[in-house]
Amino acid sequence: MRINLISLFGIVLSSLLFLFFIQVDNQTNLSLVISQPSSEKGLFDSDEVMNITLKGNLRDLLNDNTTTNKKFPVTLSCFNEDSSEIKIPVQIRLRGHFRRMKENCSYPPLLIEFPKEGVHLNSVFKEQRKLKLVMPCQGDEYVIREWLVYKLYNLITPQSFRARLVKVKLDDSNNKKSTTPFYGILLEEEMQMAKRNNAIAIVKKIQPQQTQVTEFLTLSVFQYLIGNTDWSVQYQQNIKLITKDPMAIPVAIPYDFDHAGIVNTPYANPAEELLMKSIRERRYRGYCIKDLAVFEKIISKYNLLKNDIYKLYTSCIIINAKYIKITTQYLDEFYTTINNPKAWQKEFSYPCDKNGTGNVVIKGLKED
Repeated sequence: MRINLISLFGIVLSSLLFLFFIQVDNQTNLSLVISQPSSEKGLFDSDEVMNITLKGNLRDLLNDNTTTNKKFPVTLSCFNEDSSEIKIPVQIRLRGHFRRMKENCSYPPLLIEFPKEGVHLNSVFKEQRKLKLVMPCQGDEYVIREWLVYKLYNLITPQSFRARLVKVKLDDSNNKKSTTPFYGILLEEEMQMAKRNNAIAIVKKIQPQQTQVTEFLTLSVFQYLIGNTDWSVQYQQNIKLITKDPMAIPVAIPYDFDHAGIVNTPYANPAEELLMKSIRERRYRGYCIKDLAVFEKIISKYNLLKNDIYKLYTSCIIINAKYIKITTQYLDEFYTTINNPKAWQKEFSYPCDKNGTGNVVIKGLKED
């Protein structure tokens, strides 16, 4: 009888221990599941081309000629990393000026507004509230070229807008005829870019001399590199400002590069007052600096990044070989200049020439 009691006690004890460890194991697994962070990457954490579909009354949206920035309900569809489809109800309106006019471009640029709550919070769009979508103006090969310029400036400084290349399919609810998907660019929202750089975005009428010097010279040499003259700090033409706090000196951030020589769109022309023959002609458009030694640090930075900048183009498999060759030659011209002291000093001192057009300010059109 004693042996049976001992055996029975052993069985009960073993059962209790078994149940205890099962409970602990379940709690541990549950805890791991709850605390495990999402593996979903952010929208701008990948260079992979993303496929999106816009479905709704797209004809009225794309043909909207009102000045009220009317918003249209549209469904944005894409696929998560696990290949599951996600459909997000968004509001879209037209934006811009030049690209918005039908006589200039096939498609207008768009602004996508996401809801505060919804399925997108578990997707690659989880951090997005507003996104600019650059649509093709006169052929989507130029969209790819402009996307590469954003990637180029990302190499130079984190104080830059990130961009995601997407393949856009339009599904008009009032038109059964399918359209061929085309390339577009999703641009990082201004506030998000500022936050990533531990700063805030501001709108302030200032002169370029009132921005941070090193960052402005980096920006100006970049604009010279890509052959872009369509910008100004004074009117914040294709320029945004960020600052660590309202009292700190701001940093100028460039965007919108479709008028750059390196992109070479068929509709782009330099401003008449600059007296330039072509957008492929480079013109340094910073302010006058007497002590040119300040450029040496900037030039060293571009030389250090030379291989990465060339690789950005030579390794891109979605642009044609002819464009890669032409762009490589365009980059060669830039590097020949900055590694010739007499040449770069002449170029970067151009704003000091009172008889030149180096101090012409490009007012442009107010973009949104």
